Amino acid sequence: MEPDDPTHSDITESMPDILCDQGKIGIGVHLSLGRLVFDGETILSDLDLELEPGKITCLLGPSGVGKSSILKILAGFIPLPANSRITASDDKNLAGRRSYMDQKDLLLPWASVIDNLLIGNRLRGEPPDDARANMLIQQVGLEKWRDSRPATLSGGTRQRVALARTLMEGSPVLLMDEPFSALDAITRFRLQDLAARLLSGKTVLLITHDPMEALRLGDVIYVLAGHPAYLSEAIRPEKDIPRDPSDSAFTQHYSAIMTRLAGEAEEAP
Repeated sequence: MEPDDPTHSDITESMPDILCDQGKIGIGVHLSLGRLVFDGETILSDLDLELEPGKITCLLGPSGVGKSSILKILAGFIPLPANSRITASDDKNLAGRRSYMDQKDLLLPWASVIDNLLIGNRLRGEPPDDARANMLIQQVGLEKWRDSRPATLSGGTRQRVALARTLMEGSPVLLMDEPFSALDAITRFRLQDLAARLLSGKTVLLITHDPMEALRLGDVIYVLAGHPAYLSEAIRPEKDIPRDPSDSAFTQHYSAIMTRLAGEAEEAP
C-alpha cells in the first residue's frame, strides 16, 4: 500500500533552511530560435525567449504547440536548429549548468531514495555528497522514506524525490517539463507550494498546460499559441509566489489567459 503524502504543513513548517546555493541568483538565458519543423510542418519560427536571472518563467500553451520542444532544445536533448542560438548572461556555455525534470519521475526502481539523489555524483565518479542529499531529503519531507524504493511510494512522494534529485545537482538553470501534471489536484497544489520555496533564486523554465499553475508559480508567464506558434507579451502577475487563486488579480489574469487559449482552440484546423 502506498504511504500517504505528508500534509502541506508537515512539509513547510518543519522545513530546514534552504541550501546555500539556492540563495544565489541564477544566470539569464536567451533562446533565439530560427525555425522548428516537424514532419514538414513549421511549428514555430522567429521565436525569442528570455529567461530572467533568478526568476521562474512559465511557458503555457495547448498540447502540440512546441512547448516541450523548446525546453528540450535548451536542455540539449534536441539539436539546436539552423539560425538559432542559446546565450547565457555571463557569456559562458550553458552545458553542465542546467538540470532537467520530466513529468515522469524517472527514478531508478532498484535504488533507494537517498541513492537516487546520489546517482549524479556516482556517474561522474565523485564522492557521494551525503550531507547535501540528506538536507534535501529533509527539505522535501522524506526522512521516513530515505531508504525506501520508488515502488513503495505514492506518485506525489516520487515527484518530491525527483524534485530533490534535480536540486541535488546545484545547477543555476532548471528546466521543468510539466513535473506535476500527473498528480491529483491537492497533491499538485502542495508541491507547487514546496517548489516555490525550493526554487527561490534559480533561473527556471517551467512548461505547463495549466493556467492556474503558471499563475501560482510564474514570475513571468508567456502563452505560446497559434499556427505557427508565437509568444504572447510577457505576463507579470502581482504578489509573491505561490499566489492565492482567490485573489482578484489572479482571477483576472486567469480569465484573460483562458480566453486566448479557448480562441486558439476554436481556430485550430
